[in-house]
Amino acid sequence: MRDFHLPGRSAVYATNGMCATSHPLAAKVAVQMLESGGNAVDAAIAGAVLLGICEPQMTGIGGDCFVLLSPAGEDRVVALNGSGRAPKGLSAAALRNRGLATVPVGSADAVTVPGAVDAFCRLSKDWGRIGLKASLAPAIHYAEQGVPVAPRVQADWAQAEGALQGSARDHYLSSGRVPQVGEVFRAPKQAEVLRRIAMDGREGFYEGEVAEDMVAALRAAGGSHTLDDFAAAACDYVDPISGHYKGVELVEHPPNGHGATAILLANILSNFDLSAMDPFGADRAHVEAEAAKLAYDTRNRFLADADYMTRLDHMLSAETAAKLAGLIDMKRALPDAKAASEAVHRDTVYITVVDKDRMSVSLIYSIYHSFGSGLASNDFGILFQNRGAGFTLEEGHPNEAAGGKRPMHTIIPAMLRENGRVTMPFGVMGGAYQPNGHARFMTNMVDFGMHPQEAIDSPRAFADAGELRVERGYSDTVRAELVERGHKVVEPDTAIGGAQAIRLREDGVLEGASDPRKDGSALGY
Repeated sequence: MRDFHLPGRSAVYATNGMCATSHPLAAKVAVQMLESGGNAVDAAIAGAVLLGICEPQMTGIGGDCFVLLSPAGEDRVVALNGSGRAPKGLSAAALRNRGLATVPVGSADAVTVPGAVDAFCRLSKDWGRIGLKASLAPAIHYAEQGVPVAPRVQADWAQAEGALQGSARDHYLSSGRVPQVGEVFRAPKQAEVLRRIAMDGREGFYEGEVAEDMVAALRAAGGSHTLDDFAAAACDYVDPISGHYKGVELVEHPPNGHGATAILLANILSNFDLSAMDPFGADRAHVEAEAAKLAYDTRNRFLADADYMTRLDHMLSAETAAKLAGLIDMKRALPDAKAASEAVHRDTVYITVVDKDRMSVSLIYSIYHSFGSGLASNDFGILFQNRGAGFTLEEGHPNEAAGGKRPMHTIIPAMLRENGRVTMPFGVMGGAYQPNGHARFMTNMVDFGMHPQEAIDSPRAFADAGELRVERGYSDTVRAELVERGHKVVEPDTAIGGAQAIRLREDGVLEGASDPRKDGSALGY
């Protein structure tokens, strides 16, 4: 139990249904959907699409989603891949011939066809109860009437203003400036798009005027996109993957998402006695950072579109994890994870909803970088994701950019199962941090006995791009110890990530947790 003398956030308890997400309005709408007879899928779609209006820098209908779903009365997990593909005309060789080493994040070349709308339509048809029109109605209303800008949203908006280009600046700035906290943001043109989807299904987005608007904007920006690329968009049901950590099963979405990275990271950590360490001490921060470096290096070598990836078993193998764990020196940071692990590899905006029938949905939905590519369609103001920046231009790599191919993705929904029973849908936002966040959230609970809200609240560190980004929640003593071990310790510009979770307790009570690093909340009824 938290110390009520100190600032903090209590877990939320309910018995009928619950939503946890990063904006309170989306959580409220999802719970209302449950109260009015909808199920967890109806509620998740309603909340997720509304998040694109509440947090336009994070997500929107120009993006992708991944979904894990546990049907009512069952403990199996269904996975739906709602990520889009590169246009047929994309060529890594052509990009290399232009002198490029990476796909430019703010270019039309980085824009893959949005996959989320097709996934929402499919989810509603296959698993929903009250229909797509009902699920989209709240987002249509708020897109027209507007949503006051929340504090974290405004901070992110201000930080990413420079990414907005051309017509995106008209649609996502207020008289040329970033909206202030409490200022109402409206997107009436998106309301029109959502109406068309509500009436005509996926065809209202991937065909006709909306698709023509998107393709015209992308081609004007130098993209190769065609109407055929949009018409061909299709989500896929896939088999989830999982790994075990001290009796808890971590269920993840398979590639092209990088859930396998989270499983590998947890497997590496299982070779160390975390429970004997101070949860907020230097040893734990160090071993987690080193394990993350090695797991992410593995991801960078192998992870790709499932049709091109051949080393998934290698990533999920306990033997691989043990060999990587053996490279970790508890007193010294690895200077180069790629070089150190060469021998091992020589062969080589989140929302969760649970309803009264205990259908569980874990859904993550994103446009990748803040404001995605920074490009938007002219008439309807649809922001385009820049997921194509997840491709590599390295010739022969399984994740090499190519037309019709899905890029490596950083967004991953998750669930926990214990003794075969689904006990917690959860997710951690924050770009590349997500696998690290999954492992940390789980080990906080398993090794240190934290409840979900406490596990989310606790301070984070993340080894990325040659730095160890350490939140202010760590002491100066720990920071100094990490520097001594060779880490380049920096304080991140913003808090690391954001998490949401719902625990399905054995007594039938739902326990919701929501990250104070975001503006959101858990709500139940």
